[in-house]
Amino acid sequence: MELKRSIRGRVLASSLGLAGLCAAVAWPGLAQDADPQPEAPLRPQAEAPLRLAAPREVDSASFTSAGSCATCHASSENASAMRDAAGRSVAPYDLWQGTMMANAARDPLWRAVVSAEVAATPSRKAAIEAKCLRCHSPIASTEGEHHDKSFGLDVLYGDDAKAALALDGVSCTVCHQIQPQNLGKPESFSGHFEIKPGAKTIYGPHADPIPGPMRMFTGFTPREGAHLRESALCATCHTLFTEAVDAAGELTGEVLPEQTPYLEWRNSSFNTEGGGRGMTCQDCHVPTRDEAGVKIKTRIAHAPPGGDFPFLEPRVPFGRHVFVGGNTLVPAILRDHRAELQPRASDAAFGATIAAARAQLEERTARISFEGLARTPQGLSGSVSIQVFTGHKFPTAHPTRRAWLQLIVSDASGRVLFASGAHDAAGRLLGAQGQPLPSELAGGPATPHRTLVRAPEDVPLYEALMADSGGELTYLLTRGASFLKDSRLLPRGWSAEHPDAPTTAPRGLGADPDFGPGGDRVRYELSLPASAAGGPLRVEARLLYQVLGARYAAEVFRYDTPEVRAFRRYYEAADRSPVVVASASQTLP
Repeated sequence: MELKRSIRGRVLASSLGLAGLCAAVAWPGLAQDADPQPEAPLRPQAEAPLRLAAPREVDSASFTSAGSCATCHASSENASAMRDAAGRSVAPYDLWQGTMMANAARDPLWRAVVSAEVAATPSRKAAIEAKCLRCHSPIASTEGEHHDKSFGLDVLYGDDAKAALALDGVSCTVCHQIQPQNLGKPESFSGHFEIKPGAKTIYGPHADPIPGPMRMFTGFTPREGAHLRESALCATCHTLFTEAVDAAGELTGEVLPEQTPYLEWRNSSFNTEGGGRGMTCQDCHVPTRDEAGVKIKTRIAHAPPGGDFPFLEPRVPFGRHVFVGGNTLVPAILRDHRAELQPRASDAAFGATIAAARAQLEERTARISFEGLARTPQGLSGSVSIQVFTGHKFPTAHPTRRAWLQLIVSDASGRVLFASGAHDAAGRLLGAQGQPLPSELAGGPATPHRTLVRAPEDVPLYEALMADSGGELTYLLTRGASFLKDSRLLPRGWSAEHPDAPTTAPRGLGADPDFGPGGDRVRYELSLPASAAGGPLRVEARLLYQVLGARYAAEVFRYDTPEVRAFRRYYEAADRSPVVVASASQTLP
């Protein structure tokens, strides 16, 4: 054991520059040696910065932090292992560290939202924090489950061994220890994955793994697990139901499908279960091909000193742990405020995550086109058609996200004659006079689903808006009893006859025959100034996307908590420009 720790410590200190290596953590109920741990500091007060603890490497009876895995699964200049055909690193640790998975427990937006929920319903504090920790800090949650102790967000503000593991986010020894039982079934949803206490079995996609090195240097034993390549694994946290409460914190009996990417995928042409020939979650988010589309074949690890294991042969498949999604905002905040948030990842690693998310959004998410665009005596008319390529709704998951259609008509000199979906630097949608729409302000009205655009205020928004038990608009997940509106674009192949249709069906759209599986079509009938009649018209359409909708942000900022104040400071310093997912332009003579 001492030899193992000595080698691992030298390798990590030289290659990763991480401090506080290999402390042992005594979780409640564990008879295990541990260094004396200081008392966890209080959560930040007033305007104090968050100042989270820096990563360090810690072992418990069931888990180890990611830096331990990096001993063999980070790239090395002296090894050919974990490189693609072009020699680029595809090492799991290298790619994971800048992702939202790695930073799930440090995510300041998540912390702000949780604190706002607790501030709104303080009597539900323990239940709210336990629910949210389950998937954002699964090590802390699972250790608590194993030892009959419930943890709240305070565990994330410590600087002890428990906090180090809790802050490791969705780490290697979480996903790779999940048992195959019940995956894809309702009993596994909402974070009800199963990890056997003390088993230390690491599942991977390859047959006959050589156990010696991993067992020697980490205490874990590798084993083949085909379930690591199945979408049902991801469903454990990415299918989440929340129980609604009233203003007094009493349960109403209503349950909200807060996020259901897995169920949306299952009700789509991408489904691979039951003989389907589609694509799994991993095919997009942990791709086994490199950036040029070439199938990756490489050794899956290198020796702790940095050279290749002579007995390991290159293997297929090898998944790039990029976990690419649509979040360009929070990785940039983590990068720009690292002195407070203390992420593992370098600026380059965050840059790679942001670039991958932009490429995913801009190249593989949607296409828009004009249909029947023509001049009329009043101005112009026609339609904008959206075709989506995602294997789930777009946007999907947490209802902070939204997308909308922007249409701008200008004359030959570039003068704007009409604009719908225009926005300011804060990402707020604007009306005809350049002022934020009332629906963009905290406490404002909901935006109805649009099938026809005639005025600048008519903005086709693709979003999920929650309703409380009284049917009123709410931005609190704990109050969400149903969806007042769910106009998010459906994946190709979605069927109203599928068993998951009642959970994933659109809401609040009224009669819209042009909204359906794989996209939407919006009609435009515009009146333009008389001066537009004599020259050409330039028509530009864009599909825009926000990780955090401006209205949702305004609602969160109504709550005065240290986490909300900290996030607001980060957010207002960030680039809040929406991402252009797709665009089209046409000139009418």
